[in-house]
Amino acid sequence: MSHIHSTVIGKGWARTAVNATVYRRNSIVSDAFYQYVAYYDAQSRVILAKRQLGSDDWTIETTPYTGNTSDAHNVISIMVDGAGYLHMSWDHHVDELRYCRSVEPASLTLTDKLPMTSQKENKVTYPEFYCLADGNLLFFYRDGSSGRGDLMINYYDCQTQTWSMRQDNLISGEDERNAYWQTAIDDQGTIHLSWVWRETPDVATNHDMCYAKSDDNGVTWRKSTGEVYTLPITQDTAEYALRIPQNSLLMNQTAMCADSQGRPYIATYWRPMGSDIPQYHIIYHDGNSWQAQQVTQRTMPFDVSGTGSRRIPFARPQIMVDNRGERDKAYMVFRDIERGDKVSVTICDDLLAREWRIEDLTDTSVTVWEPSYDTELWKRDHVLHLYVQNTEQGDGEKEVDFPPQDVTILEWKL
Repeated sequence: MSHIHSTVIGKGWARTAVNATVYRRNSIVSDAFYQYVAYYDAQSRVILAKRQLGSDDWTIETTPYTGNTSDAHNVISIMVDGAGYLHMSWDHHVDELRYCRSVEPASLTLTDKLPMTSQKENKVTYPEFYCLADGNLLFFYRDGSSGRGDLMINYYDCQTQTWSMRQDNLISGEDERNAYWQTAIDDQGTIHLSWVWRETPDVATNHDMCYAKSDDNGVTWRKSTGEVYTLPITQDTAEYALRIPQNSLLMNQTAMCADSQGRPYIATYWRPMGSDIPQYHIIYHDGNSWQAQQVTQRTMPFDVSGTGSRRIPFARPQIMVDNRGERDKAYMVFRDIERGDKVSVTICDDLLAREWRIEDLTDTSVTVWEPSYDTELWKRDHVLHLYVQNTEQGDGEKEVDFPPQDVTILEWKL
């Protein structure tokens, strides 16, 4: 049996999907004591909220910072380091780095804007924090623009409170394309990285799924075979988990995870060959080779092309694995217009059996919401806390006349 509990924090901006897009890493995050949430309010101000885990009593702070909420790319990302400091990066779409951290552990008061390394910090998009087992952080971002960009990784040392560049151009688009990635860190500390290539700013030019992993916190990168990459990784040197042609409605920036054996699972969607109906798929490594499995049986055709954020009738998914039992279980969270745009989860009770069933976690529509969740709480306790907010989005960074909506944390405890 599962238990669902929701708590409302406040009202969030909803004229675009900037608060509720899948690539917020993270919208909500916790350490062993406190949970933090970040969102834009109706005046585009950055709001921080904090509670003790297990409590519904939120402390809310209106920060001095704002963002360009008309552009859904300009998300807020937060993370707590091993010393209890909150880190935040926000408001980028090929912009100068915007980064700060709390003035002391467990505080909602933020520093002034800070540099990290002062190198390649002028064209930042897609800020993502990842917490390593020792409490230090990695920061991923794209340097450049859509169709012309490189993946950068910075490293934060908690003891010295300093950033250094860990990878200058890990994946190179060679000034002809760029990688849209998703990342997961498994229980052994291995970093799993997968990505699609995009040839131009047009989403229809997404193609293929590639893979790399690192066992030393992002210094050395290998293929699934163990072969060490020569960096930067390029289109010609990448390992291809699955070849997917352009114009397949393959979406960028989805999600991945790893099971108890450190085997990667990538959740995404595309149109199978010969079909005009996109389906959710899992691409995974079974220990010997790459495999792919269709998870859904959708019936609604859909096409997308063009630049900028799109209003899509189904969400990019999140995927997580519960490896506590005899068999690894998997959960893929999504939203689909075919299910009334509710918060839904498809569950696989045994990854080896690869049979999936679907449950809805809400009774009402969340419009064009995409899932983001407390990754650190899931790692520790296998409890799912989702950021849920009804939100709209117009094609090509257009606002929709839509009032502010409740920012809700949906708690799903198995």
